[in-house]
Amino acid sequence: MSALSQYVDRFVPGGLLAHLSTVAGFLLAFFLVARLMSERRAPANTFAWLLGIVFIPWLGVPLYLLLGGRKLRRLARDKKMLQSTVPAICVTKLGHVFEPVAKTVSAAGGFEPVGGNRIRFLLTGEDDFAELERQILAARQSIHIATFILSRDETGRRIVELLAKRAREGVKVRLLLDALGCFISSRGFVDPIRKAGGEVGRFMPVLPFTSRGSANLRSHRKMAIFDGTTAMVGGRNFAGEYMGPTPSARRWRDFGALIEGPAAVVLGEVFIADWCFVLRQAPDGVRRDAHAGGAPIRGDCELQVVASGPDVPGDPLYEGIVAMIQQAEREMWIVTPYFIPDEVLLRSMIVRARAGCNVNLIIPTKSNHPVTDFARRNFTRELIKAGGRVLHYDAGMLHAKAIVVDDRVAMFGSPNFDLRSLFVNFEVAVLVYTEPEIAAIRAWIGDLTTKCVPPTVRPRHLLTGVVEDVCRLLAPIL
Repeated sequence: MSALSQYVDRFVPGGLLAHLSTVAGFLLAFFLVARLMSERRAPANTFAWLLGIVFIPWLGVPLYLLLGGRKLRRLARDKKMLQSTVPAICVTKLGHVFEPVAKTVSAAGGFEPVGGNRIRFLLTGEDDFAELERQILAARQSIHIATFILSRDETGRRIVELLAKRAREGVKVRLLLDALGCFISSRGFVDPIRKAGGEVGRFMPVLPFTSRGSANLRSHRKMAIFDGTTAMVGGRNFAGEYMGPTPSARRWRDFGALIEGPAAVVLGEVFIADWCFVLRQAPDGVRRDAHAGGAPIRGDCELQVVASGPDVPGDPLYEGIVAMIQQAEREMWIVTPYFIPDEVLLRSMIVRARAGCNVNLIIPTKSNHPVTDFARRNFTRELIKAGGRVLHYDAGMLHAKAIVVDDRVAMFGSPNFDLRSLFVNFEVAVLVYTEPEIAAIRAWIGDLTTKCVPPTVRPRHLLTGVVEDVCRLLAPIL
């Protein structure tokens, strides 16, 4: 027995010690409730955590300390200092874009829209993989890649092999892996890159916990930047389910793009800020390695990069989507693998549907997460009742994320239409404001609809109703 334990046993009565523990627990719970109420999060999410902290403190308090953080204020401040500004010559005048959405995103902490871009959409996993391989081999100065999942399959091994090859040839290779999504592939599997002179970073390791919420706050961003001026961005991870050299029956349907021009420079700045946060490196040195400087004009496409997450003071992604929905007049199309909106998003969709706007939602018939399929049923049922249309993609797993409103603005990238993506994860999306590119996304959605079926109408039995209600209750923290 330690001297401290002997002292406590001798001079502190057991009842007093228990009383002090109770008071300390109450003060901790009070502090956490105050912190919880100060965070801007979905009301249902706040209510779920509040119930846990107040009524089951022995479980709710440690879970909140482990998983409950949504914004890391110091991180947001530090990363804002890391990011450089976009050259003024590239910033688009608001008259050239859909102003209500562009202003909302910028005011909430997002980047300004930038013109002078060229974009090509990557509609299949084979096209995405071929383009990734081509860009890796063509890079002359730097390769910066961030991903949520790097699989130890044929696709992952080929990417590691290519990155190691280019590192040996003198190209500056930096690979940033989410520590949870790449839990089994972020160490020895990528050693060939390290041995060849490249660098590998692990984003917020789960063990040991590096900060409050590190187990819960994941980087879901998927982007690759080559020589600082060409970027690939979308929903695909580095695994056979998402991409590969040859077609696969088990491959998921997804969406991505190759971007050249100032928007690629902005995406590069998002990566550099993430990298410097993880590796504690100076941004100026990383920026010099990335490219020779400048933001080349490559086309006429107007784009706006939206980075969101615990490292951004506001919620530009969420507020941008709310603005898109509320500004819709004729029609909106939402494509997502998981549909778990908060009350504001759902009510905005319902109001637009009742006002005569054609509200269309495309989701997979069955996703890879059955719990979210049960959780979405209440939401889709309410949307259909209000006059919205729900379509089930019936040709496999749909993992794509896209929104098109009135052919005036479109969005694609890594975020799902769920509370985790919108309020917790580190995400990156791209808003598109020019007509030809929006029309191309809309045409791709039209092709999706040829493989969609109406949802099966099932009577709400007692057991399934209970499961749906439980899943909906859990939805805010899924």
